[in-house]
Amino acid sequence: MLLLSEKVLLEDSWLEVELHDDLRYRLRYGALVEHQNGRRRVRGRSTAYEFRSVEQLRYDFERDVEAALGRLG
Repeated sequence: MLLLSEKVLLEDSWLEVELHDDLRYRLRYGALVEHQNGRRRVRGRSTAYEFRSVEQLRYDFERDVEAALGRLG
């Protein structure tokens, strides 16, 4: 069952969040960053992602977006 679904249109991209009750998830920032069901894709490069908690998923996703946008030192 879908617990949360949000799509936000931003000035130069979009943000999409989906959370399901069976631990499926999808967080996406345009074409730059996507975390989906055990996979993480940043600027076209895909790697495995170990889900630990919703809080950790959000933190990791936000850091990946900042890094993809060049905002991390």
